[in-house]
Amino acid sequence: MNWREIEASIRAAVGHRFEVMHALPLSGGCIHAAYRISGVGEHFFVKLAEPNLSNAFAGEAEGLRMLAATGTVRVPLPICEGNTATEAYLVLEYLHLKPRDSASDRRLGEQLAALHAIDQPAFGWTRDNFIGATLQPNELCDDWAAFWRRRRLAWQLQLAAENGYGGRLQRLGERLLVGLDRLLADYRPRPVLLHGDLWSGNAAMTDAGMPVIFDPACYWGDREADLAMTELFGGFSGAFYDAYESLMPRRPGYETRSMLYNLYHVLNHLNLFGGGYLRQAETLLERLLIETG
Repeated sequence: MNWREIEASIRAAVGHRFEVMHALPLSGGCIHAAYRISGVGEHFFVKLAEPNLSNAFAGEAEGLRMLAATGTVRVPLPICEGNTATEAYLVLEYLHLKPRDSASDRRLGEQLAALHAIDQPAFGWTRDNFIGATLQPNELCDDWAAFWRRRRLAWQLQLAAENGYGGRLQRLGERLLVGLDRLLADYRPRPVLLHGDLWSGNAAMTDAGMPVIFDPACYWGDREADLAMTELFGGFSGAFYDAYESLMPRRPGYETRSMLYNLYHVLNHLNLFGGGYLRQAETLLERLLIETG
């Protein structure tokens, strides 16, 4: 790997000389390679991907900056992003992270509630971004049900059809899109900044016990969408939920809405990883259709 172009970008961002003396490969995500690069007394975390994913890195960097600007949650700060002749890159502050404990989970619950207490202007975001390797449309909307129908469920169902998942999934999906207004009748959430992909693999803590969240897919939406995502794959302790709910209690109907919000992620996993998620998506659709009456 030739680091010269990334070194130059880092130097321009930090305002002093930096030279890569060592590059350690790290475990990364499904769409990028990851490295810790080291110079004299400095370390950075670098993501590398195909050149066409530069927009994904730009969206991630903007999300991290917005999260950091709230002063509520700790995130790795973006240093620079761009393209070399062969790759897209994102350079972040390097943090030595380890699995969360109960105390850091409690603090994370408090911090997430503080993030979700800050009102935002509309549903959507300043730009489209990515959830994993999937484009996430974020055109602004004043109506939450309309946003969730058009920008989240209808979009994922369209991708599923293009990926060959038709038939029963699409029939159930179309029925839910029609019945969504009934499912969210009289529900008027405030738009708040969401992490957008808050599963346990995107949260850790520093050596000092400070919780850190990363790999966001930010947008402005219902706070319960973040909370529901924490439950989809597990991994958050009771201390996290107790702390969050002491400040932001779950509202009546949350159990149904959490299924609706997690359906988006299950459909996305179907589109990214294949048919192993088909039955789970259909089951969620069946349960939600019962709720629509």
